[in-house]
Amino acid sequence: MKTLCELFDVQVQKGPERVAVHHLGRDVTYGQLAAMADAFAGFLENEGVGRGDRVVLLLENSVAYVACYLGALRAGAVAVGLNPDTTPREVAVTLGHCEPRVVVVGSKAAGAVGAYWSEKASSDGDCRGIGLVWAGQTEAATLTGPRPVWLAEIFETRRRPSRSMPGSADLAQLIYTSGTTGRPKGVMLTHRNIAANCRSILAYLKLTCGDSVFVVLPFFYSYGNSLLFTHLAVGGRLVLASQFVFWNRVLDLMVEQRATGFSGVPASYAMLLHRSDFRKRTFPDLRYMTCAGGGLAPAVVEQLRRAVPHVRLFLMYGQTEATARLSTLMPEEIDRKPGSIGRGIPGVTLRVLDGAGRPVKPGEVGEIVARGDNVMVGYWNDPEQTHQVLRPEGLRTGDLARVDEDGYIYIVGRKSDMIKSGSYRINPKEIEEVILELDGVAEVAVVGQPDETWGEVPVAFIVPSDCVEPVTAEQIMAHCRRSLARYKQLRAVRFVASLPKTSSGKVRRFALLGAFDGAV
Repeated sequence: MKTLCELFDVQVQKGPERVAVHHLGRDVTYGQLAAMADAFAGFLENEGVGRGDRVVLLLENSVAYVACYLGALRAGAVAVGLNPDTTPREVAVTLGHCEPRVVVVGSKAAGAVGAYWSEKASSDGDCRGIGLVWAGQTEAATLTGPRPVWLAEIFETRRRPSRSMPGSADLAQLIYTSGTTGRPKGVMLTHRNIAANCRSILAYLKLTCGDSVFVVLPFFYSYGNSLLFTHLAVGGRLVLASQFVFWNRVLDLMVEQRATGFSGVPASYAMLLHRSDFRKRTFPDLRYMTCAGGGLAPAVVEQLRRAVPHVRLFLMYGQTEATARLSTLMPEEIDRKPGSIGRGIPGVTLRVLDGAGRPVKPGEVGEIVARGDNVMVGYWNDPEQTHQVLRPEGLRTGDLARVDEDGYIYIVGRKSDMIKSGSYRINPKEIEEVILELDGVAEVAVVGQPDETWGEVPVAFIVPSDCVEPVTAEQIMAHCRRSLARYKQLRAVRFVASLPKTSSGKVRRFALLGAFDGAV
């Protein structure tokens, strides 16, 4: 099984003049990207960064991110992509946890890193063993401590690494979980994990060197990271969106660059359908769209298919602990298996097990358990959490699901999301899918509100649509009364401008718990 470094090198040899990344009006070829990655790998070697040492990337999506990611892997180091929209406290927690040898900092994270560095230097001086690389365009006025090395100067050295390629069992990457249920954990992925998931995704998406994916997902997120490694492995092109305030401008770039693929989480598609003129446009070059990071409601699926009927839509399921992807519902199966996440992708075995570890019967609910070469080797410095999810039977995902007679899997919800109302267990996803059938709703999150009598009752946080006539709370509750059993009825509705989300676009349900300020 070839590693990403080896697959990338093959593409460099095949077509060094082919464009690898487009960003901010600039094309970077495979040959140019390889030279930048090699220079960064050579710099790490020169700094004494060895196998297994962590290299943190506090960068937005950019050519620099891609080059440093590849360079870190090429040097045998462990790439750790982090959200650059951060705080000194978050920097302290994460850097203290992964203990990097080098930190690459861009303009967005400069203030937070500088404040952290100053505090550490004035207290115990523990930052002295960490090298700083500055990736900004101007002088790093907010960075304190040791003078940072300019990334642009590193790239200009054209230094080449001398070490041999890392092996498939070597640790390649730490990806921190998105934190939808609490404090993030560092997922350890080997070169084998990445190569295995890459091979599986390529098998069902049928990506080629002619594909160009339009990237709106951050690379430090496992889904975004999968776009990076799959397209570089086949010689495809990454088209990086630079801003998301005006979604119509994003679509302008997508059409201009003739993107063949678009990948997003449910929130991304909510923006397309309700914050842009996506439904009025045509996308002649768009071949496929993928969705993961949460279930896409059947009503939203139909809206997308009506808007771009020629595009193949892949509904996927995965976890950071599985590198990225575990299952997909193929486009031709959507009508036959609505609401399903499909079956395990090539190389992945998925089972739904009951509390005793036995496969459930069709219609029964159990926990999804996964096996495959893409499953992580554990959580960084956390053997207890590792033991809880990596069991002899496989990766315990924490997702509840049922299967049908054909082996297709249907997510019921996460154990931690279930609303416990009296003797009932209510799946918020079911209520959300009903609410999303109304055209005036862009996004919705249903959570359990504390109640003295029932323990918890369901309440809904609604983001109204900008594109159609907004709905009222009474219309929403009336629609739920027509569609849902009595014990699943909403007790209250609150309209909000936005939902709290992780940096990867997933709804942070726990941030809504107890947040309803009205009577229920």
